[in-house]
Amino acid sequence: MRSAALAVAFLALAWAAAKNAPAGKRPLGVPIFHDVAAETGLRFQHFTGATGEYLLPEIMGAGVALFDYDGDGDLDIYLLQGTMLDPRKSLKQALFPPPRDHWPGHRLFRNEIIPSGKLQFTDVTEQSRLGFEGYGMGVAVGDFDNDGHPDLYVTNVGSNILYRNNGDGTFADVTREAGLDEVRWPTSAAFLDYDRDGNLDLFVANYVDFTVRGNISCYDKTGAQDYCNPAIYHSLPGRLFRNTGKGKFVDVTVSSGIGAAFGKGLGVVCADFNSDGWTDIFVANDGTESQLWINQRNGTFKDLALISGVAYNADGAAQAGMGVTSDDFDNDGDEDLFVTHLAKETNALYVNDGRGSFSDATIQYGLSQTNFSGTGFGTKWFDYDNDGFLDLFVANGSVTLVEALRGKPYPYQQRNQLFHNESGKFFRDVSLLAGPALQVPGVGRGAAFGDINNDGAIDIVVTNNNGPVQLLLNDVGTRHHWLMIGLRAARGNRFAIGAKVGLFRRGQKPLWRRVHADGSYLSSSDIRVSFGLGDSSAGLESVVVEWPSGEPEIWKDVRIDMLVTLRQGTGERWH
Repeated sequence: MRSAALAVAFLALAWAAAKNAPAGKRPLGVPIFHDVAAETGLRFQHFTGATGEYLLPEIMGAGVALFDYDGDGDLDIYLLQGTMLDPRKSLKQALFPPPRDHWPGHRLFRNEIIPSGKLQFTDVTEQSRLGFEGYGMGVAVGDFDNDGHPDLYVTNVGSNILYRNNGDGTFADVTREAGLDEVRWPTSAAFLDYDRDGNLDLFVANYVDFTVRGNISCYDKTGAQDYCNPAIYHSLPGRLFRNTGKGKFVDVTVSSGIGAAFGKGLGVVCADFNSDGWTDIFVANDGTESQLWINQRNGTFKDLALISGVAYNADGAAQAGMGVTSDDFDNDGDEDLFVTHLAKETNALYVNDGRGSFSDATIQYGLSQTNFSGTGFGTKWFDYDNDGFLDLFVANGSVTLVEALRGKPYPYQQRNQLFHNESGKFFRDVSLLAGPALQVPGVGRGAAFGDINNDGAIDIVVTNNNGPVQLLLNDVGTRHHWLMIGLRAARGNRFAIGAKVGLFRRGQKPLWRRVHADGSYLSSSDIRVSFGLGDSSAGLESVVVEWPSGEPEIWKDVRIDMLVTLRQGTGERWH
């Protein structure tokens, strides 16, 4: 034990020295991230409301959103909070008292880097009117009314809320007028334009038919009470709401076909998986087969997960699907999938053949043994070192007692993981090289990704169940060249959710990225598209945008190492 402690101390000293060295002289991989939440004013502690009854929602939340709510050019942070689930209990009966600061309710933190130049956060919850006091689960970001201001849809145990951004720093609860409440147990949600009418529709995943009064007592192998396996509760269908364009949503769950299959939905991501120009929906279900809702281009969907190869893993087993990410990790132009699972299972990597058929390539890419000791939740493919290949992060935290922690106050902590993409051929676990921040165990849940300090490197915000939020600032991304692009459509869907952005370079395959904020677990990430360009500062020929309407446009004078905004109609037609 002493030698292990000395080794950790030595690594900490090495990381500290590397952090203080000039960027060009830092040892590669040391450190990759460091946690700056406390020093930047992002002080937030999640409250589970646990009283010893082991109510299932206590162990499942909560999420986070990164979005520029005030339009000043930097990313603000919205964090979801818990409360007492059982109204018959008082705060005095809580096993873990609520935090003294930022309690109660969800909290909005404004990023002050613009205009101050210093990364610092200010709690603006009260003035923004976003401080709902409920049991928070997930959050989705999208401009549902096409006024150029991002709105929020917040899922809570018992009741959801649609917040309209007023454009003046405040939000209004328009849930009832919009017809968007959901009183089951909703989890992740995603905005998408499934019918290509220019208005953002909404998909909401539901988990199980849990109620406080119907809570079932469960026990581990030693006879100690613990959280239940969700298999003892009935599954629920997800719900799809069509945006009419008049501030109203219509429930089309049944008519669209979405209601035809039930599942224990946790992770949701929307993308064009079969490359037909229409947005599809993937749902990661916990312990039941995953769903791949393929858009039939007539307002309906069919669940083709089984024939597409993503309903089960390569062994034909349904796994405990938690979080999900979809992107082009192998740079072949299509959307691949990665799904996080329970400890002692394997996280699953599904490679797309370009036509919506997938193969389980988890073993091939070196990811089959990576989570035997961790239960994965928030996740995303993102290029942390800007070398042109999408790397992978997984937030881990158990849902049942960790045997090695038996007797501890909250025995569910696990370490998060980071994997480096080795040129699209293999993933290398670099968690131990990532810095002290990834060596601190927590109960990881939500994870949102974006360039918090506008330096071109992607940072991560991680929420911890019954723990503090982490802001993992990227220390290595600026070693390589980059380009970050925000889109503004001329009409409809103003932030161009679902658009594809292609980067064309001389002598290389084009890189394609999709505009989206969904995926991960209960969270919403930066909607801007990021490209890592490696060591070369030359060779960029053009940027192509395929707008959600299907119209392609090209720009030939885009500069690198910059954040640029491309507005529809300012480029040239592309054929």
